[in-house]
Amino acid sequence: MATISSHIAVMTFPFSSHPSALLNLVRRLAASAPTVRFSFLSTAKSNQDIFSGQQYDNIRPYDVSDGLPEGFIFAGNVHEPVEAFMNVIPGNFKAGMQEAEAEAGVKVGCLLTDAFLAFGGEMAEAMGVPWIAFWIGGPCSLSVHLHTDPIRSTVGDIGTAHKAEQTLKFIPGMSKIQICDLPEGIVDHLEMPIAHALHVMGLKLPEATAVVLNSYEEIDLAIITDLKTKLKKVLSVGPSILALSSPPKPDESGCLPWLDKHKVASVAYISFGTILVAPPSELAALAEAIEASRVPYLWSLPDHSRRHLPQGFLERTSIRGLIVSWAPQLQVLAHTSVSIHITHSGWNSVLESISYAVPMICRPFFADNMLNCRMVEDVWEIGVRVEDGILTKSGTMKAIQLLLSDDKGKELKENIMLLQESAVKAVESNGSSAKNFEILEDIIGFYG
Repeated sequence: MATISSHIAVMTFPFSSHPSALLNLVRRLAASAPTVRFSFLSTAKSNQDIFSGQQYDNIRPYDVSDGLPEGFIFAGNVHEPVEAFMNVIPGNFKAGMQEAEAEAGVKVGCLLTDAFLAFGGEMAEAMGVPWIAFWIGGPCSLSVHLHTDPIRSTVGDIGTAHKAEQTLKFIPGMSKIQICDLPEGIVDHLEMPIAHALHVMGLKLPEATAVVLNSYEEIDLAIITDLKTKLKKVLSVGPSILALSSPPKPDESGCLPWLDKHKVASVAYISFGTILVAPPSELAALAEAIEASRVPYLWSLPDHSRRHLPQGFLERTSIRGLIVSWAPQLQVLAHTSVSIHITHSGWNSVLESISYAVPMICRPFFADNMLNCRMVEDVWEIGVRVEDGILTKSGTMKAIQLLLSDDKGKELKENIMLLQESAVKAVESNGSSAKNFEILEDIIGFYG
């Protein structure tokens, strides 16, 4: 690489899709600032997963402690590694940054962190450098965390009857959001470490030089406008998948050739992300609904979960179905044969569905899933939530039939195509996301 003009430390929350989302942002910045060194700090496992053979001229991964005891074996409790990691921050990042500075020979001039790592603000202040925070979710979930105290106060004033159905109409752009849609830690489970960390984040983010989102302004204009009154600078720079050119991931399971054999807009794609697995009873119910609906399907399902499928299901549906342990989701959603995305409604999956105009059937599980699902169904009207929020045979069949119907299905498709159009325009040269990214580049160039 050329002579290093400046040095930026990138600090990740090394779980779920957080590191890869932040790396996508850093890749875009690194491409436009070739003399800036980006030191990417994450755990060894996280770095191995997202870099895996990839090398970038001015991005260097550095491993930080994950806090786990030597020889630790994951037994299925997702909270265990998260809590172990939380116990060693920020010391592990400080050590990683010292290593990065020693190797680069240039002091860090800016911190770019996952917004969840709110200590980045205090660290940046102590160093006398700016703090740029990246929020991996959508504007709606960010707004909820910034309004945590007013929400708690309002909820406390509401009687117990129908409390869950009360809306957040006192927050701009959130009149359709109900209390029951809120992530854990806002009004319940306050003792959880994650809840405390997110509350602190909401209090600290107004101090950030800029808060960056993988979203675009037009999708939630009222919410973005409100966020701009509470934060120094709000920069929506996505959708990253439309703004960042990436080589296609290898299709080792043969999903794309299989999709090529099907009619346009005929296949249901099923995926609940890389972390979540639906309960066994729901997997069985979903399989029964798929079989009874006779809809062609491509299902990304971990191998260990296949034992929960009804006996003989794979054999009976083999002609019109394909189950794989992993699917190249972006290429799948972009394929003309895919008409429905059955999803957990995580923000990345929702944004990807919008980017390729695929209506959704949502089964939300945790975190921001419920918020995103509510936006999908009641605000943008680009999909539906499964009946009672749980996968049952009858409820899932009803949702599939609704999306495949001439009237409602056509309406949802038209709505999501309009959102897709606005997303594409946002990342074009004069679009809102493109302009926001230029502002971010200026901040990076000035402070880095």
